[in-house]
Amino acid sequence: MLALEPSVVDAVWQSFAAYLPKREETAHPLGCHRPRISDRDCFEAILFRLVTGCSWDVAGRLGKGSETTLRRRRDEWVAAGAFERLVEEAIAAFDKVIGLDLTEVSIDGSQHKAPAGGEGTGPNPTDRGKTGWKWSIATDTNGVPIGWVTDGANRHDCILLPPTLDAIRDRGLLAEVETLHLDRGYDNGVVRSQCLKRGLADFMIAERRKSGTADKPKRVPLGMRWPVERTNSWLSNFGQLRRNTDRFIPHRLAQFALAVALIITVKLVKWAKRWGSLAVA
Repeated sequence: MLALEPSVVDAVWQSFAAYLPKREETAHPLGCHRPRISDRDCFEAILFRLVTGCSWDVAGRLGKGSETTLRRRRDEWVAAGAFERLVEEAIAAFDKVIGLDLTEVSIDGSQHKAPAGGEGTGPNPTDRGKTGWKWSIATDTNGVPIGWVTDGANRHDCILLPPTLDAIRDRGLLAEVETLHLDRGYDNGVVRSQCLKRGLADFMIAERRKSGTADKPKRVPLGMRWPVERTNSWLSNFGQLRRNTDRFIPHRLAQFALAVALIITVKLVKWAKRWGSLAVA
């Protein structure tokens, strides 16, 4: 997977390391304690768990430490807000280098397994009522995530739309959105009023299916929704998002933020290689 390429891992780590809490290294007076596992090793183990969906035990062996060490280090970084600051930097970097295209913004949800249950989970109506979780994400024209929220798998997309729009607003991007694209699940008056309330006058919602004649079937416009569908596919490739075993919302949000940062970094690395190859030619 491209997220595990050394160039991508190095770039994400350089940004992430700047947000980690400072720690003074002191040697034990008797010299009998094992040396502390480095933050870089723990980060790579957490990254490997996110990409592959493996257990903490397997990730701990990769990071040369125990699963307890990885959990404790993850909790420290979540408390310090490192994952949130990392993804904000990634979005800002993409906007500066390539530029966010907010002419066509699309929003959609995606449901996935959460066998361990916990906060922010619920029965998945598409998985025989098994425990699952769900994210609602907004992307720009190129599929770059600009706002997201998570909840239980049984939460309807319409309920998650307002907080998703608020997440875009909190980044100062809502006023720049020109056209919003939604699927037919959002086709109701409540959604339209929520969009108008937030200043989104131009939105395209796919109509619900209606009966038509045999020779003239009802045409249902879908709008430009393929960017968000593709981004949901990218996110679903991360094993720990596809089958999440964490039990607390902050931990899931941290994983999701790291996945988004990796997706954006891959795009930036590809962009740099593209222009580098042109310069050589």
